[in-house]
Amino acid sequence: MMETGKYSYFDRDLSWLSFNERVLMEAGCPEVPLLERMKFLGIFSSNLDEFYRVRVPVLMALVKLKKKQPTTTEAPDRELLKKVWHTTFLQQQRFGELLEEDLLPRLEKEHIYFLYNRPVPEVIKERLTTYFLEEVLAHLQPVLLNENTAFFPFNNELYLLVELIRKGETETEKYMLTIPSAFLPRFYSVEEKGSRYVLFLDDVIRLHLPLLFREAVITHCSSFKITRDAELDLDDEYQGDLAQQIERQLHKRDNGLASRLLYSPSLPSNLLEMLVQKFQLRHANLMEGGNYHHLKDLMDFPIKDSRLAFLRWPPLISPLQDTRVSLLKAVSEKDALLHLPYHSFGVVQRFFNEASTDPSTSEIMVSLYRVAAQSKIAHALITAAKNGKQVWVLMELKARFDEANNLRWAKKMKEAGIHILYSDPGLKVHAKIALVKRKEGLRERYTALLATGNFNEQTAKSYTDHVLFTSRPDIVRELENVFLLLRTKKPLSLGRAAFFSSLLVSPFNLQKTFLSLIHEEMEEAKAGRPASIFIKLNNLEEKQLIDQLYAASGAGVKIRLLVRGICRLIPGLPGQSEHIQVKRIVDRYLEHGRVFVFHKRGAQKVWMGSADWMNRNIYRRIEVCFPLEENSLKTEILTLLDFQWQDEVKGTTINDELMNIPSVTTDQETGSQENTYRFLEEHEQTAETNEK
Repeated sequence: MMETGKYSYFDRDLSWLSFNERVLMEAGCPEVPLLERMKFLGIFSSNLDEFYRVRVPVLMALVKLKKKQPTTTEAPDRELLKKVWHTTFLQQQRFGELLEEDLLPRLEKEHIYFLYNRPVPEVIKERLTTYFLEEVLAHLQPVLLNENTAFFPFNNELYLLVELIRKGETETEKYMLTIPSAFLPRFYSVEEKGSRYVLFLDDVIRLHLPLLFREAVITHCSSFKITRDAELDLDDEYQGDLAQQIERQLHKRDNGLASRLLYSPSLPSNLLEMLVQKFQLRHANLMEGGNYHHLKDLMDFPIKDSRLAFLRWPPLISPLQDTRVSLLKAVSEKDALLHLPYHSFGVVQRFFNEASTDPSTSEIMVSLYRVAAQSKIAHALITAAKNGKQVWVLMELKARFDEANNLRWAKKMKEAGIHILYSDPGLKVHAKIALVKRKEGLRERYTALLATGNFNEQTAKSYTDHVLFTSRPDIVRELENVFLLLRTKKPLSLGRAAFFSSLLVSPFNLQKTFLSLIHEEMEEAKAGRPASIFIKLNNLEEKQLIDQLYAASGAGVKIRLLVRGICRLIPGLPGQSEHIQVKRIVDRYLEHGRVFVFHKRGAQKVWMGSADWMNRNIYRRIEVCFPLEENSLKTEILTLLDFQWQDEVKGTTINDELMNIPSVTTDQETGSQENTYRFLEEHEQTAETNEK
């Protein structure tokens, strides 16, 4: 807990680790199908890897900075870093217990033998040797470690450290081997006599080291990996001189600061010391893990068995997919709302496909943040340009870990004649927006898409998001203003809050409007009238907005928050937040939508959009939130939010000690995601019946 002035807050990094603990809880839930529990272990591991790449290097730099400059108030002390390391250590211990003591025995009952720290049965050894000699051996390039070795271990790469002694020699030799999981599957699976065996590529190599190092005795072999900082956009998190100071700390080391050395428990102390010295890891967190690393690969566990997985929910068909009428024409007559991944993403693809081929289309504008590797939307935009349409694409090249893919698509689209726009160096464009301009006679018609998530057909299969299709004049007019700003080289200098009244656009009027909406609810509560706020976010960090929520709680406003990830607001504290409750949902889909509901004297003002309440979203990104005005759509989204708040199966309460508290007793049999699917399924069936 951190106190600054009047209020106190959770630490953002410990809060994020609390979210990852919730993921781990799902891996330990017996009601979750067995193969899905394995995936949750993989998700937990992937999250933790990113945490060590993105956050730990910054914490380490801040601690060092505070040691030099004790007056740096934004820097954490060393105790926080110790808490982070202790928390991750305990979580990884729990990970190992779940896998070895719970999941592996359950797999064996299904005649699936995952050879995790298990001996390799004789019955499959011959087939393994054939696989090693024919497929694996070609990728192994041993690197001898001695005083002349100039080798730099790559970030998050898997390595084996092999110690051996050759016949007739007295001194041992030490080699590094890259585990070639970039070229071969991480797992090898084989079926024999009705049983399925799965083992790591690591173990295929270990088992056959005598075939690689002939005339030698293997005295030790264990795996390790080094986690380095990602390419950090520090301006996203810190402002001014502090960001520059952190950056100087991080760039004192070439190719990324090593934040963690993860090694196997069998590694002797002398070999550990050799790795630390050889690869300059003195300031890294030396963490003893299991015998296997890179366990995010469990998300791709190679067993496919529908009995042991979630019951499939086929994507629902939206009324917008009626092939008898143009989608663009249908939207011009009535707003429509799509709920992903419950609905088929095909309707979004159809929007771009129709726009690209419709003779009346004159212009298409879209912002793309994370583009799918095989993006059908990008292909539709290329088709539009080749069909003579003016196409403007704001391509965000600073989307973390997607930079290379976005750059590849930007070049491709530019070659096709698309006008490619890039964001200002100090500003990301995170808004999920598209606008199509069509000519009908002498009139111009606009159709817009505004979403809470990316226009990405891959993430649309697993992220819960909402997409509004609209032709409302006030929204499309202001959306065109957003794109006009993005076409300028300095959008912040030209931006004016006066441009926007229907849309909330950061960094112009978004924060100011939300602060005002919270204040209005405070005034209602002080006057003795009903007042409430219901907000769903991925992350809640920005202090002005948190402080306003604290103040609203003090005025008696009932506040409900659904926060999936980071939450710095502490709920339930007397005198600070006694009227605030916080919940979190983790289920088969990643909760990703952002929704903001204000009571407004019973009128229920509803906003949706791309913006979390984090410093970066509020101050250093272009974000767009949009209102829902049509009553039927408002009722629809409020129903889905109610399912989520009442969820006692997959929902947990966050208490004032940052713990995930599940419901102790519940009569519920299904969680909010299944209830949402069934509701939308029935809703669409009713709409289809009424139409007939």
